[in-house]
Amino acid sequence: MANPTGHQALRKGRVSQPGRLYLLTTVTADRMPWFGDTDLARIVGRVMIEPNAWGDARPLCWVLMPDHWHGLVELGEHDGLALVMNRFKSLIGKRLHTVMPSARIWAHGYHDHALRHDEDIHAVARYIIANPLRAGLVRRVCDYPYWDCIWL
Repeated sequence: MANPTGHQALRKGRVSQPGRLYLLTTVTADRMPWFGDTDLARIVGRVMIEPNAWGDARPLCWVLMPDHWHGLVELGEHDGLALVMNRFKSLIGKRLHTVMPSARIWAHGYHDHALRHDEDIHAVARYIIANPLRAGLVRRVCDYPYWDCIWL
């Protein structure tokens, strides 16, 4: 295809680099606030700590919002970014399928930003975990239960 459109255009020229840090965002299908439900958010939280959810990638920081997820992930040596995100979203979808058999959880695709070497990793992590605060869901970051960060 000479002129890719949509998600194909977004992927054009992108390369997964082992050891690189990526700021990732994925949204729910139709921006449904599935994860405003405590039971569903807890299921996702449990998946987040499962090693098989990440292959050889490593989540450094993440927050689960009612209708999207942000994460800072370090790629490993073997799994590319598309595989890491597809595995993560698929595993969550399968787990939620047990309680929501007909629901489509995730929208297609995801947004990624490869951190530059001069970007402040801790500032990116603070940006991620402050999402609930900026969204007005809580008054203090520590009041929001669905996040984790290796530095905190």
